[in-house]
Amino acid sequence: MSDNEKTPPDHPPDAPEKPAGAAPDAAPAGGEAPKAAPTDEEKAAKIAAAKAKAAAAKAAKEAAPEEPKQPWETKPVTPEHEDASADPDVAALAAAVDGSVLAADRFAGDVTVTVPAAKIVDICRALKTGRGFKFLVDLTAIDWREREQGRFDVVYWMHRFDDSKRIRLLAALPAECSIASVTGVWRTANWLEREVYDMFGIHFEGHPALERILTWEGFNGHPLRKDFPVEGIDTGAAIYPDVYPPGGGPLRPEELEQPEPKADGKGES
Repeated sequence: MSDNEKTPPDHPPDAPEKPAGAAPDAAPAGGEAPKAAPTDEEKAAKIAAAKAKAAAAKAAKEAAPEEPKQPWETKPVTPEHEDASADPDVAALAAAVDGSVLAADRFAGDVTVTVPAAKIVDICRALKTGRGFKFLVDLTAIDWREREQGRFDVVYWMHRFDDSKRIRLLAALPAECSIASVTGVWRTANWLEREVYDMFGIHFEGHPALERILTWEGFNGHPLRKDFPVEGIDTGAAIYPDVYPPGGGPLRPEELEQPEPKADGKGES
């Protein structure tokens, strides 16, 4: 038998190396051919098309007719304070509770009534039951630190669903005085009064559970008072009662009382 008629070996000889620059092998059957990288001409064409599209959109926007402006946009009118004593709700409140209206002001459509703090419960109940202000939107306070007639304004903001009208009450209060709770008029006042107590230190007489709500019991101070440090204070009395004194802040290591050493039963040398 000649050499050409011999049985081929189990492993075919290594394929000859391809010269540099030769085209890659064709994709195997059933596979996708590799995508050729875009040429410089194709890239330039895509960039030009994108620029043309952006320019056309800009031109269409500039050619579109400008929407007419509303009267308050062309000639804005600055709101002014007006006397609101003749407002129906203010007049009804003055008739229902004697001496309840100290001043009434309308600004930008909102009515604010200054009322005596001593009659706040009767005033709120009259507005809820007699005038339909059934929703207490918010209850907060303002600190006028240097004001002579009372450091704080306690603010009540209520809403009437029938006509979506809102009315605001301001009750001036000296720093050392308290004001009656209105939780008996609106139950939602519970947490709102707790927040004002926590942030401003204002006490609400008759509140069912007047406790802090945002900070912890033992926190030193009231963060929304004007005399509270802007940078805050260090305090951890309620978190680490065994280390920090009630109402105080962290102590330096040398200020802490060192515990007495415990006997280990081994005796002293």
